[in-house]
Amino acid sequence: MIVENLDTSAPSPLQSLIADSVERLFTDQVNAQLLARFDAGEPASALWQQVVELGLPLALVAEEAGGSGASWLDVSPVLRALGYWSVPLPLSETLLAALLLSRAGLAVPEGPISLIQIGRLGDLHLDKDGLLHGRCINVPWARSCQWAVVADPQGWLALVDLRQAQVSLEAGSNVAGEARDTLQFAAAPVHASAPLQLAGIREPVWLLGALLRACMLVGALEASLDQAVAYANERVQFGKAIGTFQAIQQQLAHMAGAIGAARTAAQVALHSASQLLQAGPGERSSLAFDVAVAKVCASEAASLAASVSHQVHGAIGFTHEHSLHYSSRRLWSWRDEFGSDAQWADVLGQAAIAAGSQGFWAGLTARDLGLHASHTEETAHGLA
Repeated sequence: MIVENLDTSAPSPLQSLIADSVERLFTDQVNAQLLARFDAGEPASALWQQVVELGLPLALVAEEAGGSGASWLDVSPVLRALGYWSVPLPLSETLLAALLLSRAGLAVPEGPISLIQIGRLGDLHLDKDGLLHGRCINVPWARSCQWAVVADPQGWLALVDLRQAQVSLEAGSNVAGEARDTLQFAAAPVHASAPLQLAGIREPVWLLGALLRACMLVGALEASLDQAVAYANERVQFGKAIGTFQAIQQQLAHMAGAIGAARTAAQVALHSASQLLQAGPGERSSLAFDVAVAKVCASEAASLAASVSHQVHGAIGFTHEHSLHYSSRRLWSWRDEFGSDAQWADVLGQAAIAAGSQGFWAGLTARDLGLHASHTEETAHGLA
């Protein structure tokens, strides 16, 4: 993958400020006790209020609209931190929802806010009268949110009240215990709607949701690697630490290499997303290609890392008392959300086939392959 004009060596002052803030907050507040209470069904409401006080949910919103005016690269420490500390909050979803609403010129309500992409994970549709009909599954954090942003592939963005009588909810969860609910809409009116002003992205929730999960996976991957390395240096077998055994070192090196690739791919996609916010109408972007690559790399690394980290920990890593499962369960959950590695690899593969022998190399080096942001729905329709 060839990347031009991408310098991530010097974070912006805002990125450094955000990174310091989230590290202090989550280091102090997210511990085994909080995560155990979350697993028992207690929401992390106090932690959400602290996140709100820091202004994180509106970080991507322009300053004139009440946000921080941060870029995707600026908020990358937040997404990484959500994965690294296994933070049980709908913060990433609210970040994206607030961005989409503000870009559509709609007021951002008090969060948290969920996300729904019409055409994915159900038969939901928006009629000409502004009414929602149908069913949508695996809606993130729906029972914790009054509002959801609904994106229509036809270019419309809607804000819907999930607590109105025309919306029914069936509770569900992913392997990490995070709410992934089923919603049924019976001619539910939307609160507000407007055309989405975001450089022609046809499926903004699906595409940018995949970017969110790729970045969060990087954080969870780094946490699992840190735990595996620490345990390998502590666990003594045959008179020496198991981390000195060549077989263990080889497995950890393989894991570290996959995580490095996922981290780099995520940074490239974040750079493209930041550029897209400043792009004019009709400008082409490599965002769809970059997000597809990032999600493939991160999801593949998640499968490898979960396997290696549990092998290194041995039997103790499978116990509920050990903290490894907080990272592992999120790796297993997030690797499939907003498209699995196989699904996004299929998108890339179909684009490469369509480019043909004449267009393949030029498209690959340009990170394009004819796969621009408004084309993902056409090339990947039906992948759930």
